[in-house]
Amino acid sequence: MSSLKAFQVAAELAERQRDAARQTLKDVQAALQAAQAQLEQLAGYAGETQGRWGMREGAEVQPEVMYHHYQFMGRLDHAISLQTGAVSAQDARVEQARQALLAAELRLASLRKVLERRRAELALLQQRREQKQTDERAALRAARAQGAMPDQEH
Repeated sequence: MSSLKAFQVAAELAERQRDAARQTLKDVQAALQAAQAQLEQLAGYAGETQGRWGMREGAEVQPEVMYHHYQFMGRLDHAISLQTGAVSAQDARVEQARQALLAAELRLASLRKVLERRRAELALLQQRREQKQTDERAALRAARAQGAMPDQEH
């Protein structure tokens, strides 16, 4: 019976680990969505800024203004590439969290299967004990009824 209790405790622990892994996956997925939203925002801003600059192509622009615009766009492109890297890294974290959740679910399922098997084995063992006791009582009654067994005195 103590081994059954140990499997129950192990299954409860595995269930808590699975729940923690599930929560971690939700957290990293939310972080991925936030990183993607930020990337989209940066890309949209870059496109909008470039679009505004494009409207002024025919106008004369001082070289300092052009220099600052190109410098700003360079920095914005750099920020976009950094954010793209952050999205990729977060995507890898999501995949790791998925794998961890899958491993936790498999462990929990196998522990539950073992626990189910142990319970079935214990139930079968108990049933056999009860059947044996029932058979022994029936044999004693049958023997007494036939008079084959003398009364036992203590």
